[in-house]
Amino acid sequence: MKREHLLPTVAATQTFGRQLAELLRPGDLVVLAGPLGAGKTALTQGIGAGLGVPGPVTSPTFVLARVHRGGRIPLVHVDAYRLAGMADVDDLDLDATTDEAVTVVEWGHGLVEQLADEHLVVELDRRDDDVRTARLVPVGAGWEQRLG
Repeated sequence: MKREHLLPTVAATQTFGRQLAELLRPGDLVVLAGPLGAGKTALTQGIGAGLGVPGPVTSPTFVLARVHRGGRIPLVHVDAYRLAGMADVDDLDLDATTDEAVTVVEWGHGLVEQLADEHLVVELDRRDDDVRTARLVPVGAGWEQRLG
């Protein structure tokens, strides 16, 4: 899979998420980084669709974490925007589900990397022309190999 992607529409971002889901396995941690409006939730919606989870995937901003079951692999969707630090991450008890699910964390950079030995960072951005970009940053040999 290419490491750099142009995502001109929300639909393109969701399609990219579905493609990314094909690479995902139970126990994977995906950390989404980028400013407001960069497409983090749209990408997670695509990942959810690619994993076959039923129902809508919406931002967990107010509940902090949602678990979506019923697909090929459960999806744990976390919004770490309001978390103050590692103690708040520990309070979510995410390590209870990380082995069986794909865990996608918005705003998690610098907070959740200890949940898995290897993880994938997706750096999202929004250009002045409103086109989003995604850059895949593998952390660990397993992700390097999967991305080719």
